[in-house]
Amino acid sequence: MKKKVSIVIVLALLFGFNASAQTWIWYPGDYEIWLSNQMQNRRTDRGVFFPVFWKVDSHYNLMDFHKVYTLSAPETISIYVEGQYNVKLDGKPIEGTPKTLLVPAGKHKINIKVFNQASVPAVFVKGKTIVSDPSWLTTFEDKEWIDETGKTSDVSATKWLSAGSWNFNSPTSLPSQFKLPVKPLEATQVFTNGTSKLFDFGKETFGFIKLHGLQGKGRVTIYYGESKEEALDKNEAVTIDVLDVSNTSKKDSTMVLSKAFRYVQIVTEGNVSYSKASALYEYADIEDKGSFTCNDAAINKIYDVAKYTLHLSTREFFIDGIKRDRWVWSGDAYQSYLMNYYLMNDNATVTRTMYALRGKDPVTGHINTIMDYTFYWFLSIYDYYLFTGDKKFIEQNYDKMKSLMDYVMARRNKNGLLEWMPGDWIFIDWAAGLSKKGEVSFEQLLFARSLETMALCSEIVNDEAHAGTYKKLAAEMRNKLFDLYWSKDKQALVHSRIDGVPTQNVTRYANMFSIFFNYFSEAQKQAVKKSVLLNDSIQKITTPYMRFYELESLCAMGEQNYVLDQMKAYWGGMLDLGATSFWEEYNPEKKGEEHYSMYGRKFGKSLCHAWGASPIYLLGKYYLGVQPTAPGFAHYTVTPSLGGLQWMEGKVPTPNGVIALKVSTTSIQIQSPTGEGVLRIRSKSVPTGAVAIPKENNYYEIVIEKNKSYSIGYAAL
Repeated sequence: MKKKVSIVIVLALLFGFNASAQTWIWYPGDYEIWLSNQMQNRRTDRGVFFPVFWKVDSHYNLMDFHKVYTLSAPETISIYVEGQYNVKLDGKPIEGTPKTLLVPAGKHKINIKVFNQASVPAVFVKGKTIVSDPSWLTTFEDKEWIDETGKTSDVSATKWLSAGSWNFNSPTSLPSQFKLPVKPLEATQVFTNGTSKLFDFGKETFGFIKLHGLQGKGRVTIYYGESKEEALDKNEAVTIDVLDVSNTSKKDSTMVLSKAFRYVQIVTEGNVSYSKASALYEYADIEDKGSFTCNDAAINKIYDVAKYTLHLSTREFFIDGIKRDRWVWSGDAYQSYLMNYYLMNDNATVTRTMYALRGKDPVTGHINTIMDYTFYWFLSIYDYYLFTGDKKFIEQNYDKMKSLMDYVMARRNKNGLLEWMPGDWIFIDWAAGLSKKGEVSFEQLLFARSLETMALCSEIVNDEAHAGTYKKLAAEMRNKLFDLYWSKDKQALVHSRIDGVPTQNVTRYANMFSIFFNYFSEAQKQAVKKSVLLNDSIQKITTPYMRFYELESLCAMGEQNYVLDQMKAYWGGMLDLGATSFWEEYNPEKKGEEHYSMYGRKFGKSLCHAWGASPIYLLGKYYLGVQPTAPGFAHYTVTPSLGGLQWMEGKVPTPNGVIALKVSTTSIQIQSPTGEGVLRIRSKSVPTGAVAIPKENNYYEIVIEKNKSYSIGYAAL
């Protein structure tokens, strides 16, 4: 990708101010949308530009930033801007484009208005106490005008939001110039066959191929492969690079676009030569805060590969996979958020991704064009608030939540239900023969949960009128779900209704979600476990995407022993086939190169897909057993379940640090830096080491106080 010329005006010399917390700021969501456009439009398919197929929004071009300060002494500030700009002090324009500004003592309002069409209007202010940070207010329309008398209008009806920011904390760290870091990577093996060389980098990776000492006249073609078979297939390799060379002397050449690969075949034509090929590994520099290890080496390997898979798929945003799309998909991202909460706890990547997915009004289609992906966006907000307690994000985006929900509400049919309409894609899962016709129960279920999310968010922003409306609608949808889809004969929710008549088809999707949404009664849960989840006659799931939820529903019902075996069989099955990251789809019944095919293409399948990393979440939430029960872990429960393991230990991140846990069949050690916790353990005898309150079914509860270490003795059941 060619470097864009930055419209950057460096406005001041670097003074030795003792500034703190200053950062580049912009309109919230605008940089995220702009950056996602840069990333998502890098995709190529055998050298052909391959853009996204949904609506692409842009940033606002003209932005106003302001803040009011009360100073005890005069202060000189330096201003840095990306774009054309003007500055006002107390409503009076400052002549020219001031590089510095003297702000007198007292109360003063500073306004900076910026225009930038090429990249996002952004501001960096550096002073002793006056600094740009998210406390500044911004709008894309200040509605300010001057009448015939010269009087400036008021600013009524202008909606101001808190400024957006990331980590651009230096005036030279320009938002428009952001790039992910890279580090050198050498091939582990090289195989030569005439004018062709095959480079093996040892495992799945992502980055830029670099040719060293390139000279001569001719052509170089690079065939990328997640498998050796793909790299060696010149006709079917999904990603390639073609480089025309005319070098009289040796030069190094790095490819313009980053790619996914383990293997790279490099073919030369003419008299072209090069001394070696290496790679620059491109990555998001995010550290792990969570962890998991246990006595089972297979589970440890699965956890480690899941971590690597998630890290590869975490870039500027949470993306689906690194080979093919490299797009921001809501269903994929939703799962990445959940894994992130138990591993990296990088909430900035969560909010960036949610901003990018939502885009701007007016709403003209579902997110990613997929009905269920719109609902996953709502669900992601519900979970984000639970894990972080961040009300500000909801306050900033509430209007966008309402307008998106308005779009959904307007597309209900005469029965008040949702079904396919022109322009919609009902996805659910990659599954052969899965019907998307009629009123699909899974969509109604996600709709009900999204309405519950809207009710919660309405209460957070004190919009009681809409909160009541959304609560009523959510209750109605839940009632309809069971009135219209529950089959007493099949003891399950049926898949769909066509022309108002329920089908006899039962699938796993709505049934398993209803378990961990707690929509079922306890009797219904047990019935569904038997009739659906543990029934091999019901169509099996062959994607890690929906295996995620299938196994979560079983864990939610205490089937950790069974799930552990399933993890070892399913994810371990990929490892047995040589996987170094987890795949988009895995069907154990396939053989050989069948595992690489998808979408009618020989190598269409992604062998590194974020949704394959779900063991991170399952092991953190259902084995270590740590779950927030109030926003930001103000309250939480810890219900460890060994699931057949002899011991396990790990850490679960929270906004205030990590909850550390060690569990064996006879002892539990726990320490937490946050909230009010309850340890729930099932024991043959009364636990020792703390006050244990007996509960039903041999459970005991122990209150976990903040910053206190506990060593509990018990006898595991």
